[in-house]
Amino acid sequence: MASRGFIQSNQVAFGAVYRLLDVAVILLLLEVAVAIFSVGRSMEYLTLGLTAVILFLLFAESTQLYRSWRGAALARNLTVASVAWVFACVLIFTIGFFAKVSEIYSRLAVGTWMLSTLISLNLWRTLFWHILRYFRARGYNTRKVAIVGINEASIHMRRQIDGNPELGYKFCGFFDDRCPARLVETYPECNLEGTINELIDLTRNGRFDVIFIALPLKAQKRISSILEKCGDTTTSVHLISDFFTYNLLNARLHEVGDMQTLSVYDSPLFGINDVLKRFFDILFSLFTLILIAFPMLMIAVAIKLTSKGPVIFKQTRYGLDGRKIEVWKFRSMTTMDNGDIIVQATKGDARITPLGAFLRKSSFDELPQFVNVLQGRMSVVGPRPHAVAHNEEYRKLIPYYMLRHKVKPGITGLAQINGFRGETDTLGKMEGRVAYDLDYIKNWSLMMDFKIVFLTVLKGFFNKDVY
Repeated sequence: MASRGFIQSNQVAFGAVYRLLDVAVILLLLEVAVAIFSVGRSMEYLTLGLTAVILFLLFAESTQLYRSWRGAALARNLTVASVAWVFACVLIFTIGFFAKVSEIYSRLAVGTWMLSTLISLNLWRTLFWHILRYFRARGYNTRKVAIVGINEASIHMRRQIDGNPELGYKFCGFFDDRCPARLVETYPECNLEGTINELIDLTRNGRFDVIFIALPLKAQKRISSILEKCGDTTTSVHLISDFFTYNLLNARLHEVGDMQTLSVYDSPLFGINDVLKRFFDILFSLFTLILIAFPMLMIAVAIKLTSKGPVIFKQTRYGLDGRKIEVWKFRSMTTMDNGDIIVQATKGDARITPLGAFLRKSSFDELPQFVNVLQGRMSVVGPRPHAVAHNEEYRKLIPYYMLRHKVKPGITGLAQINGFRGETDTLGKMEGRVAYDLDYIKNWSLMMDFKIVFLTVLKGFFNKDVY
């Protein structure tokens, strides 16, 4: 029988108790809402509650809500829980609308139930997180950790453990087979507790709960030998080789038949994440286009009356996975460069029309890109698309530049709200923009998209560095 692989994906559930807590919150608060508004218990409300539970659990399992969150940020846990409940509610409304049964239910009762459930699902998680944090910081509910190998990666791991006691890990020592005198000379701040064999003996006696192996990939035979020895214990084993110190982008495990691989450069938008982001893009762009339809019409008329040429300028740019797409903008110049050489607009650029100067300064020239979002070419939030000529120039100058195309380009992005908007007249400015783009891809969440949109609106559309 073929092996399923040594490493298993991190999908360990918290346990049945956490699922039961969520189910209890959903059903109990529905009962409370029904009682408050005196609508009376009925089979319809029972059906509503059970449907909500099933849908919520389906979304929760899809987003791995019940995995272990030890070491993860509370905000991410709350975001996943909130998104799962919101999607369950949206689907309930959709089912009720098409089944023509929504009039059976009290809108006040159902609305109160849905809102109070959203708050309560987050409330008990926040409370529980603070309780765990309190006890772990005082040495309770902790796991004793040993680290194999002394190098930069292992030292960094120890600092993370010592600096974050609420994670529930307690560092207990380094173990290495190399000469202690040599190690002390190179890493004087590290105290060697013993050899690998001594570590295994201590682990068999229940001294350690977790072992981190911090060895370079070239030490394959040593790693294999250590893993074999650790197989004679019940401790959890993690690898943190030097490979993981590189600029990995959403690394995760994949299976190809009976073999397992680790992706190095990958997109965060797969499975339910892709669905969530697309759902947000469609709703937000539709709502925005309804609001700006008349202003866009006025802008189009003004462009046509004040200068010769088309209203919409369609420029070829790189989209998802580096595929070429057409990005729409209101025309703001007398010329429309779209070739191998494109000169960025500068202060006092003669090509910019008087109306175009205002449109560019206010970012109103980019409003047609909400249509691109509906088409699926762009996203509301993501790295700003650059002209093809600029991509070809900077991909040779900036490491990892093309990785910014692992997600769809956006109308606004993390770089833009952090000041990297407008002309990139120096290599340093483009490096700063790319750094924020890659940071966005590494740490993407739906909550981050909401935050970026909010800050974009809050900081305004006008920018002194845009020409």
